[in-house]
Amino acid sequence: MENDLDPLNLMPKPTPNRPLLGLTILIVEDSRYSCEAMRFMALRSGARLRRADSIQSAKPHLRVYMPSAIIVDVGLPDGSGLDLIRELSSARPRVPALIGTSGDEFHHSATLKSGADVFISKPYESLAAFQQTLLDLFPPSEPFGLRLVSNDMVHPDPTALRDDLYHAKSLIEHDPNKPMCDYLRQFLTGVAKSVGDAHLERAAQNEPIEDLGLIIDQKIREVRIF
Repeated sequence: MENDLDPLNLMPKPTPNRPLLGLTILIVEDSRYSCEAMRFMALRSGARLRRADSIQSAKPHLRVYMPSAIIVDVGLPDGSGLDLIRELSSARPRVPALIGTSGDEFHHSATLKSGADVFISKPYESLAAFQQTLLDLFPPSEPFGLRLVSNDMVHPDPTALRDDLYHAKSLIEHDPNKPMCDYLRQFLTGVAKSVGDAHLERAAQNEPIEDLGLIIDQKIREVRIF
């Protein structure tokens, strides 16, 4: 049986099968579907994953411990993820790996200017790309070693997609104001890109808010739960 512990300090030691063993990743992300994709990739890579669905819910995590890496979605329900990235980038000690993410490539430049080390675009699909992105952010002296490159693609549980759609529907039912409508459109666009649904993406960007509820109802009925 393979020993994953370093005998000198009893810390988990990365292996080719689990190259991120010993890392703790905090993802600040409001989409359950995207979080499920990230959870799968972290699990396969050996990393621990913690999730916060807003800026405020991330604060307790950050007060309690220092993650090895933080992944921040640009569009969050209680503010811009860019503001959180600026705060985390200027903090001392700084998190070793700070990553910005969005379903919209338009945010790429702003994310890096805010202090992120790298930007990753949704959807999260490639296990190999995820692992390489993290490994590239740590110095060569870190004992990560070789890894087995996996061509696995991520397919999250459709239950998480349905939860995201119900969340969007609940926002509409609460008669959202303009800032909330802007967030709703951004949230739905990100979900649509994560699942490759061009129709939902166009609707999220162009349809009147009052019509989006019917489209979301249709999408909920289309989700197949096995």
